[in-house]
Formats: sequence, C-alpha cells, structure tokens
Amino acid sequence: MIQAPAPIIALLAGKVAPLRASDEPSAIAKQPLTGPVTITPLGITGDEQADRIHHGGPDMALHQYPFDHYAAWRAELGEHPLLGRPGAFGENISTTGLTEASVCLGDRFRLGTALIEVSKARQPCWKQANHLGQPDMVARIVTTRRSGWYTRVLEPGTAAAGDLLTLIDRPRPNWPLTRLFGLIIAGDHKRDPGPLQELVDEALLAADWRERARKLLGR
Repeated sequence: MIQAPAPIIALLAGKVAPLRASDEPSAIAKQPLTGPVTITPLGITGDEQADRIHHGGPDMALHQYPFDHYAAWRAELGEHPLLGRPGAFGENISTTGLTEASVCLGDRFRLGTALIEVSKARQPCWKQANHLGQPDMVARIVTTRRSGWYTRVLEPGTAAAGDLLTLIDRPRPNWPLTRLFGLIIAGDHKRDPGPLQELVDEALLAADWRERARKLLGR
C-alpha cells in the first residue's frame, strides 16, 4: 500500500568542526536550512562530511531520520538540548510519518523536484554517542532499531522545509529497514542467515552492506 506523503520538518547541512570534547573532525552538527535547497547526486549543496569512507558519496548522499523518534529519546534520555529540534542524529532530512518499520530498501521518494532512493539503514557510530553525550548510544540505537537511513539521489532537484516527501515506488516491500538493520547490524543473521544470500546480490542495497552480507555469510 502506498502511504500518505510525509511532511518535511527540516532540511539540514553541516560544516566540519571538532567534536564536543574531542579534536576529531565531524560535520554531525547539522543546522536547518531556509528556502529552496539544491539536491545533487552527492547530497545537499554545502553539506560536508569529515569521514568520506563511512558518510557521503552516491550511496549515502542524504541521511534521513524520523522526527517521530525524538519523543521516545527524550523519554529515555531526559530533556536534552539537542533533542528539542531536528539535527541531533546528523540527519539531512527530518520528517514525520515515516519510520524504519514503514520504509523499505529501494523505496523511491519525490523530494521536492529531486528523486531519491533508499540504499540502506544507518549504522550507528561513536560520533552520535559523542554528539549526544551518551556513551551507550550505539547500543541503544541497535536495541531500538531507531537508526535512520541513507538515500541516493537518482534525479537532482530542489526542495524546502514544508514540502512533502512522496513515495512513488516500492520495489522491495519484503525488505523493511527494521528487517535489513536486524540482519546486517543487530545480529539477527545468527538465528536465520538465509536472507543474507539475497542481500549479497541485491543491486538496490549499498555496496558496503552487500560486502558486509558476504562477510557475515563467511564468504
């Protein structure tokens, strides 16, 4: 079933700067943008990535995170200054109405005039833990599977906060991101490794996660 369009709460970009209490560079501190934003095959114009191996590039051009999760994080972590508005997880796109349970690998969305495609869920990292000041944040994300996801840009265009993110195609309805994240990141393959074989040859899956599926199969 094609679901209702999701409101775009914010589009965000960041500049590389030292992390909190660290000299490690990062652009995780994203800030909301005003007016029309240019979307290119490498993401939002002006957005930066310090670690080009694990962030950015065609398969990870845009990071989307559900604003829907923020209330749950506040309930678990308490009132946190970064959880009052979008951007706490380094996202480029903040929406309501979409979560990892309702978004699937390969979903194509119209983002303003751009066309984007879901490439993988986001693997949590220590920089999110540092940014939020929560040492156990990676484990919390793995447990809750509130990971967010990455998209590639199939057609460049422009978009703005207040636009709607509209699902136009769902080629892999059997691969919601909760299932994908569970197998590749959360250890679900230990109970049932069979689906990993499908992922090894899945062209819609980001190349690094196809390789991870191969390794988890012992190939």
